[in-house]
Amino acid sequence: MHFTVLGAGAMGLRYGVLLQEAGNQVDFVDTWAPHVARMQQQGGVYVSRDHRDRHLVPVNVTTPEAYRGNPDVWVVFTKQMQLTDFLKRTAHAFNDQQYVLTCMNGMGHVEKLLQYFKPQKLLAGTALVATVLNGPGDVDFIGARGAGTMNLANYTEQPDEMTHRIVTELEKCQFNPTLTTNFRGTLLAKVVFNSVVNTLCTLFEITMGEFAAYPGADELSRQLIDEAYDVCERDGVTMLNTRAAELESVNYVSKVANPLHYPSMYQDMSHNRPTEVDYINGYLVKLGAKYNYQAKTHAFLTHLVHLAETTRQAQAATTSATATAAETA
Repeated sequence: MHFTVLGAGAMGLRYGVLLQEAGNQVDFVDTWAPHVARMQQQGGVYVSRDHRDRHLVPVNVTTPEAYRGNPDVWVVFTKQMQLTDFLKRTAHAFNDQQYVLTCMNGMGHVEKLLQYFKPQKLLAGTALVATVLNGPGDVDFIGARGAGTMNLANYTEQPDEMTHRIVTELEKCQFNPTLTTNFRGTLLAKVVFNSVVNTLCTLFEITMGEFAAYPGADELSRQLIDEAYDVCERDGVTMLNTRAAELESVNYVSKVANPLHYPSMYQDMSHNRPTEVDYINGYLVKLGAKYNYQAKTHAFLTHLVHLAETTRQAQAATTSATATAAETA
């Protein structure tokens, strides 16, 4: 099968490299010029697993404007705030025969993808898989092979033959996919998970394991999970897990699967990049407001993340200005 990964960041590279190793033809498309240039210059991407066994994996990567392939399936892994630009720049390569699979964080991407792909050819889901992009052309897969899990569903909630073929390829990669027929419940399960772990680990600059080791972690998690479930239930969403099972998932991933991992939101914050908090905690706040429900804890955390972003960016600007003044003195 022919896959093209749109967004060759940490997760895009993990999915693409493993799909390629499973015998598929895989292309990569990205907009970060230094990243694309480095991979083209070195003939691929350097891949490590848990900081070990760093080796070069050949990949075919290009910019959106230069891409001329015709894949069976697009695998989309961009940041929420970057997706519109990615899609516009790559639209010349889309057609109505292609399928699209995405496991992006947050909510808001489905509506954008439906502007380019047929509803019956859209699959979306969640991935509990940890990966870090160390820098241009250098990625680190966190966790043993086969340690992660994922859920996915058709937008129409009616799996077809192609859906099952895609699931088979994901199984070969040991992503442990579970195909559901609950589209919104599947997506919101990861939103709830991220609204706890991503946000709190980012604010306190700690790993998932460090969060889980805090004696009051369960109480914090329950408060956020309960509030999120209150919102989703008001919107008529049938969640995949019970509230108790969602807490168990948070604890298992944080304590067992990826205790040493810093979530993707932390990675963005630490590099002074905008976070996706508005598409995670902020999304739950807006959804609750539709039903006159105030998700106050999620609103508070959303503001705290933006305050941290603003503070870090101001500090970075001051440091840069001081360095420039010193150089010219």
